[in-house]
Amino acid sequence: MEIDKRNLLTEGNIVKKLILFAVPLFIGNLCQQLYNTADAAIVGKYLDKTDLAAVNSSGSLIFMLVSLFLGISVGAGVVISKYFGAQDEKNLKIAVHTTMAFGIVAGVALTVFGVLFTPQILRLMKTPDEVLPKSIIYFRIYFYGSIPNVLYNIASGIMRAVGDSRRPLYYLMASTALNIVLDILFIGGLGYGIGAAAFATILSQMLSAILCCYRLLTCRDVYRVNVKEIRFNGPMLRQIVSFGLPSGIQNSVIALANVFVQSNINGFGDSAMAGCGSYSKIEGFAFLPITCFAMGLTTFVGQNLGAKKHDRVKKATAFGITTSMVLAQIIGMTIALFAPFFIRIFSDDPLVIDYGVRQAQIAPLFYFLLSFSHCIAGILRGAGKATVPMFTMLAVWCVGRVTYITVALKFIYDIRVVFWAYPITWAVSSLIFLIYFLKVDWIHTFDRMEEKKK
Repeated sequence: MEIDKRNLLTEGNIVKKLILFAVPLFIGNLCQQLYNTADAAIVGKYLDKTDLAAVNSSGSLIFMLVSLFLGISVGAGVVISKYFGAQDEKNLKIAVHTTMAFGIVAGVALTVFGVLFTPQILRLMKTPDEVLPKSIIYFRIYFYGSIPNVLYNIASGIMRAVGDSRRPLYYLMASTALNIVLDILFIGGLGYGIGAAAFATILSQMLSAILCCYRLLTCRDVYRVNVKEIRFNGPMLRQIVSFGLPSGIQNSVIALANVFVQSNINGFGDSAMAGCGSYSKIEGFAFLPITCFAMGLTTFVGQNLGAKKHDRVKKATAFGITTSMVLAQIIGMTIALFAPFFIRIFSDDPLVIDYGVRQAQIAPLFYFLLSFSHCIAGILRGAGKATVPMFTMLAVWCVGRVTYITVALKFIYDIRVVFWAYPITWAVSSLIFLIYFLKVDWIHTFDRMEEKKK
């Protein structure tokens, strides 16, 4: 077995390579968003407002619990892409098998923690009493599916790190289709409650995890997984953790801050929960170009810095940042303009619609700032500088966001104060990232690391 050069991002036309890699990520994220939106839309149409509130409040809590593990998987992707770009087959194999071992352990840990502590976390989030029982049912069933959820993200991350973004897309499309069919069958057809939506999600996640793992177990590429070789390698695990832990900590703490934001929204009642949660489902579509270019840039930068092709990195980052910002802002303006129509997809309740529309006419106007911050963070992670976005986002998106909301709500108790927390903190982080990106030599990080080893 040898390196499949068709997946190398270190050769060929830069724009073409980046687009061909990013487009499957875009479509995959679109499927993921449809996956999430299907639960909310079907629950909102067939069940009542408290069920919709329970599902819509899920995003921030779920992200908080899984983000630490997924951050480590980002670090694994950086390490794998570096060795793949350098065509170092020995270390590539060790990195892949160590990553799989981590995924199995992480899935078990997340299952136990999520099932045991869901009620306590939901109470800390100030979940209204009328919503709490249904939220507990939804979350507990959801976390029983943590192992396939984590394994899919780990396995698909390995494939993307070696330049294969198409197969994870195909598997996710199949999973999304199954999820929508099961939602309609269980809730619309058989009349089951909110637990059925979570169960449908588990079954669909199992499908995508099985397909991804089967691909890694049966392919003939150098990154093929051998069950007997799945184990922790100490030095490799330390390297993966050193790259991934900053991202994991960053994601976890930011998610915790978003849980704080959600708890403030919860304080305005179930209509606010349902309306703002419905907006968040729409907002997810605006994140698609942001996420796909940030992920694409991480892999592209990792492979090309591993191959010491610095000029390709500079050209790709300029193209990726610009394209992502333009696409994100076009989508943002569209959301702001057609907000009433979009929110009605989830509910016909006038108060729910009002809350959703008010949020949709503030944050989307500033999506270009969110895009810039995510792209720079993705570039720096690919370059092995994950601590920079970690400290920046901890200070601004966590401490700054929580402080602003806490202080501002004491003077102006209006839900729009909460909505403005996002564009304000996006602007501050973008300024910090711009200064760092232009002033600091981040592009030779891997070169300096190799020199230290010698």
